[in-house]
Amino acid sequence: MPANSLFDESLSDWVNSDVVVTAATAESLFAYFWQSPLFRWQDANNDCEDRANAACMLLDQWRVPNYKAWVFGGQYLRRGYGNLINFWNYHVATCLPVMVDHRLQFLVLDPATLSAPATIEQWAEGVTGTAFSYHLVKRGDYYIFPSGDIQRDNWHRRDRRNYKWTIQGLSGINGVSRTGKAQVMFHKARIQKVEREFRKLWIVRPEIPGIDLYK
Repeated sequence: MPANSLFDESLSDWVNSDVVVTAATAESLFAYFWQSPLFRWQDANNDCEDRANAACMLLDQWRVPNYKAWVFGGQYLRRGYGNLINFWNYHVATCLPVMVDHRLQFLVLDPATLSAPATIEQWAEGVTGTAFSYHLVKRGDYYIFPSGDIQRDNWHRRDRRNYKWTIQGLSGINGVSRTGKAQVMFHKARIQKVEREFRKLWIVRPEIPGIDLYK
């Protein structure tokens, strides 16, 4: 059966295939993030970049190799044919490099759209509405793509400003939008509580089988 989602090598980053996790570790981390009350997985239509960024930040802190899986509707990325489900232009989630039968694969951790880790190909197919979509792998510290021409190396890196947006996104507030900016003023206590909970996860490394390999 022909694929509805195509890999875009031109936009993807180089990956060190010598630094990988096990499939068992990926499964354990998927369960950990799924069960964490900090992540609003039920709100799949909003703040995917903030959930992905928060998860990657925690994995960086825990010294677990990680990347981000991105998928774009063909109409949005190429001005051609193809759309994602739910009228999304794009979707993003944390992914982990895993070696399976001497072949590098990426397992996506996205409880918003999955019930278990899935390969980036399976994940991208699952959120593709009509062919074609394009999926790619980026470093975990790239927060978002530029508003203009999307190229391999001109993505916006993680910084203090989008860290604030990430915490606001975990709070259910899109701090970039006009509505979100107004909500920030009225929900400071909620945002501060979410940041405290995030910092707790940051400080305390979870007891997950296999994670100690990456200290």
